[in-house]
Formats: sequence, structure tokens, C-alpha cells
Amino acid sequence: MGNICELFRSRLIPDPSIDFVSVPMKRFSSLPILATGILVASTLQLHAQAPAAPAEAPAAATPAPKPPKPPRTPESAVTPSIKDKGRHDQFLERIKKGPIGLLFLGDSITDNFPGHAKPVWAKYESYQVADFGIGGDRTEHVLWRITNGELDGIDPKVLVLMIGTNNIGHFNDEKPEWAATGVTKIVETIREKLPKTKILLLGVFPRDGANSPHRAGVNAINQIIAKLDNGKTIRYLDIGKKFLDANGEIPKDIMPDSLHPNEKGYEIWHDAMQPLLDEMWK
Repeated sequence: MGNICELFRSRLIPDPSIDFVSVPMKRFSSLPILATGILVASTLQLHAQAPAAPAEAPAAATPAPKPPKPPRTPESAVTPSIKDKGRHDQFLERIKKGPIGLLFLGDSITDNFPGHAKPVWAKYESYQVADFGIGGDRTEHVLWRITNGELDGIDPKVLVLMIGTNNIGHFNDEKPEWAATGVTKIVETIREKLPKTKILLLGVFPRDGANSPHRAGVNAINQIIAKLDNGKTIRYLDIGKKFLDANGEIPKDIMPDSLHPNEKGYEIWHDAMQPLLDEMWK
């Protein structure tokens, strides 16, 4: 703007020494035109300097629908499948830190134990305990983990295993006998990799309502895997009734979501399992 005004001033008053009072008015006959020019030029310069209007944000793309889950087959529960490589790597790091005398292996119910019931979990510290539970794991995920390093370089005295609820919980077409076959395969793999370790196999905990299909599925799994108890190196323990009231329902003050124990629920687990753990620890 300063440059433009200076330009028009020089055109209007070529000689700064001119006395405006004595100059005839005809010298300023072009003043309206010059003023208009200044106004136009100023407007154009302001428009040039003004920031451009922000472009409209593109419309959000519609997310593609998730592909349907493939149907389950008898092979699904026994075919190793990777799910959470990051947590798996953490467990391998735990192995490097020192000996493991008592190992818990399973899904979210096991995974939550140390964090959701710290005072209860602390009771296992003298056993050199480790927790290799991962939320959402099914039998095929545990199979992948234990065949890819999670049982290598360790020699626990007792391994506590509970797995299988997600096999029937995640799929309506999963048959309890398929999940039970997956549990059986895990037990066989543990025996092969850790021949000196005793396995304390827990029955899958009850879930949902007393008359729900999932509860019936859990009961069917447990009836099959109970037969794995050989009285020596593999012991089966079903503490499910400890979590139920007189009507067969799960109290909310034990499992608020009818699946995962809270601290009170983990206390029940500890107390119900401790006698057999003491026996197997000898």
C-alpha cells in the first residue's frame, strides 16, 4: 500500500516544493481519477494478501465391512495360530530374567489375575510365579505360543492351565468337543516339552446364566477334559461350583460380567486350588 500511494503522490505532485495554495485548481482536475485508482489498487493488494479460504475437508470414507469369520472346523482348535506377538515377546523376556517355579497359562481370566487381585497374587510370589495369560486367547493361540518358545528354557515344578472358554464364546459354531480336543493337544504338548513339570488342569470356569448355551458348552468341555487326570503328572480340578449361588447363578460381587473374576473371585480361586497345589508341590 505504501508503494502505491507513493507512486500516485509522485504523479500528482511531481515537485514537492510547489505551493498548493498558489497552484491553480486545474492542476488537480485529475484528482478524482487518481483517488479511484488508489482505492482500486489498495483493494486488489488487500485481496492478494488475504489468506485463501480453507478447503473443505474431504468426506470421511465409509469403512469397509469386516469380512465374516470363517466357519470353525474340528481342526481350528488344534491348529497353532498367532494372535499377540507383542505379549508373546514379553513372556520370552520374562524367561530370560530368571527361573519360573509356578507358571499360569491361559486367557484373560488368567491374564487379569496379577493386576485385578494383587494381594491374592502376592501369595504366589514365593513360588517364583509367572503369568503367561493373554486376553482373548483360544486353544489354537496357546498352542502357537508354547510351540514358539514360551516353554523353552524353563523347568517349572507346576503349570496351572485353564483355556477353552473363548473357543465357544467367540463362535456359535464351535462344538465343545473341538475345544476339548484343543485343550488335550495343549496338555500333550506341555508333557512333551516339560516332562518333569506337573500340570494342574483347571476346569473352565462357569460363565453367563445357569441356562445359557455357553454354560452348557463349558460343562461339556469339562466333562471331556476331566478324563486327562492321570493321578500323577496331570491333575484335573473343577472349582466352578465355588463361583455359583444356590440357584446356579454367578453373583455379581464375584464376577461382575459373569465371566471375569474380581478380587473376591480370585480369592475363591486361590483358596479352592491351594490344597491340590500344595500336594503337587511336594
